[in-house]
Amino acid sequence: MMTGVAEDEDKWLAAGIAGLQQNAFYMHRAMDSNNLRDALKYSAQMLSELRTSKLSPHKYYELYMRAFDELRKLEMFFKEETRRGCSIVDLYELVQHAGNILPRLYLLCTVGSVYIKSKEAPAKDILKDLVEMCRGIQHPLRGLFLRSYLSQLSRDKLPDIGSEYEGDADTITDAVEFVIQNFTEMNKLWVRMQHQGPAREKERREKERSELRDLVGKNLHVLSQIEGIDLDMYKDTVLPRILEQVVNCKDEIAQYYLMDCIIQVFPDEYHLQTLEVLLSAFPQLQASVDIKTVLSQLMERLASYAALSSEVLPEFLQVEAFSKLNSAIGKVIEAQPDMPVVGAVTLCSSLLKFSLHVHPDRLDYADQVLGSCVKQLSGKGKIEDSKATKQIVALLSAPLEKYNNVVTALKLSNYPCVMEYLDNETNKVMATVIIQNIMKNNTHISTADKVEALFELIKGLIKDLDETLHDEVDEDDFKEEQCSVARLIQMLHNEDPEEMFKIICVVKKHILTGGPKRLSFTVPPLVFNSLKLVRRLQGQEENPFGDDESTSTKKIFQLLNQIVEALSSIPAPDLALRLYLQCAEAANDCDLEPVAYEFFTQAYIIYEEEISDSRAQVTAMHLIIGTLQRMHVFGVENRDTLTHKATGYSAKLLKKPDQCRAVYACSHLFWVDDQDNLKDGERFAIVCFLHFYCAFSGKLVLRIGAMCLS
Repeated sequence: MMTGVAEDEDKWLAAGIAGLQQNAFYMHRAMDSNNLRDALKYSAQMLSELRTSKLSPHKYYELYMRAFDELRKLEMFFKEETRRGCSIVDLYELVQHAGNILPRLYLLCTVGSVYIKSKEAPAKDILKDLVEMCRGIQHPLRGLFLRSYLSQLSRDKLPDIGSEYEGDADTITDAVEFVIQNFTEMNKLWVRMQHQGPAREKERREKERSELRDLVGKNLHVLSQIEGIDLDMYKDTVLPRILEQVVNCKDEIAQYYLMDCIIQVFPDEYHLQTLEVLLSAFPQLQASVDIKTVLSQLMERLASYAALSSEVLPEFLQVEAFSKLNSAIGKVIEAQPDMPVVGAVTLCSSLLKFSLHVHPDRLDYADQVLGSCVKQLSGKGKIEDSKATKQIVALLSAPLEKYNNVVTALKLSNYPCVMEYLDNETNKVMATVIIQNIMKNNTHISTADKVEALFELIKGLIKDLDETLHDEVDEDDFKEEQCSVARLIQMLHNEDPEEMFKIICVVKKHILTGGPKRLSFTVPPLVFNSLKLVRRLQGQEENPFGDDESTSTKKIFQLLNQIVEALSSIPAPDLALRLYLQCAEAANDCDLEPVAYEFFTQAYIIYEEEISDSRAQVTAMHLIIGTLQRMHVFGVENRDTLTHKATGYSAKLLKKPDQCRAVYACSHLFWVDDQDNLKDGERFAIVCFLHFYCAFSGKLVLRIGAMCLS
């Protein structure tokens, strides 16, 4: 059916063009022979083709442009006729005798253009006459194109300041009145199109109207180009008249487009000084108008205007721009109780960006916007609409992008409240954005309170907010998220050992609630960060914790023992063993023999009870032997106990080659070059002998030799 209509339109357009070209041919012939009457006759017949009601706006525009080109030639002919002595006044009267009103008005506008150029009458009088006469066409499509033609002809002939058609002191008012009147009538015709035809063709009519919107908007562009419109005239006359028409038309398409036009075509300075008048129109618009987009564009333009020069910033303070925008947004949301969540959040996001650009030093403004957002989200539960969550992420990302410092965002009391409304997946996305911002800007988070606030913000990565979704998480994404948390933990630092210890305690509290799957990622960086603190305390004479140094390091080691012990719930025996050995080595450097011995004991327990794979046993055994060799804090009894255990475990490895290598490695435990009390030549020789002998004899000999060592 649509194909048939399109084919019919093509036929009608072809017929219209053919008729237009035929009459244009005779018109040209009459003009060439200076025959005015025939030129008017055939031009009127040519313009009669524009009386059709069968064409869509797109096809009608094609026909109109052909007629427009011919009218330009006709205008040149009229100008030549006046030079040859023809009275322009008589010509202006003559064209009004055309039989049909549409051709008559096109000819009248064409002659009127020549009339204005002749300056035989004031431009304002001719323009007023033309704009009034055009009321004779009330068909929406034909009337729009006729008035568009009038606007096109008159735009360079307005009685503006500095123009050759400038008249008396009120000339600017006349020019403004002409443009606004033409705009008002065009908008009425444009809106009327919506109500013509059956309801089933509503979408088609809306599409056609969208194609014609520029015809109406050009009037506002012409208005913005009038040099004589100063701020006072714009504030008192121009803007109120335009807004009155926009509000009263009560049409969704027209209101959205025209408000957008106002924002785009007039200067930012005017918007700032008339902010209250402009904003007062928004709550009066139809509920279906996409106000959030228009208001967002306004705030974006004002923010860009503020960024041009610091000299304009006092103007924003003087007019209280933030307060007015904030109040207007509240009124808009109140006037539209059914506004979707995404609309309210988008408005808050735009206002926050405006505040951050214009008033970066006013964190209270930013927090106020976030508070307004919380108010709009209250009672909604977790937001699952993808568009709304995207806007919330943009809202929360704005302070991070502006200040490049998450510490500043932590000062905003309503920041975490907004995050509470994100669904679990988006919460993790936002947490990742926060961590990436910290990494990118190398942000220094140095107090336990700030760390506590930060970890509350990124809790979506630290623990499962919804256990039912845990199995649905992509493994690679999960690893990437946890690695980012691990890097964050490594960045935490404070020169004050006592404050650093508090930070470690805060991090421990959070990561131990993260579930077994996360611990293998988050425990190691916390352990090594704690060990950094231990190393720093080694060289200090005074104890920051209020007692002797041994007690302070013991306090940290007790904490470390609890942290590593948490890995038993995974289980991750290999990782736990490595961390226990690292802690033992740190205790060795601090000359804490009981602590080091306890860590080794825990490592042996893990080896005995949890490491069953033969390859893992070999690796673990070599780690134990290597760490034990570097230890110097142990007394003879403790070292013998640990050494004999290592030797015994080495002899019990599954494969003979592994046994040989492990036992041979144990021989180094009996002879340490830089420690005289660890040079047992007899046992060293026995172990070496057993190593070489075992390469050629059975397992039994190896075990006997190991027993001899003990």
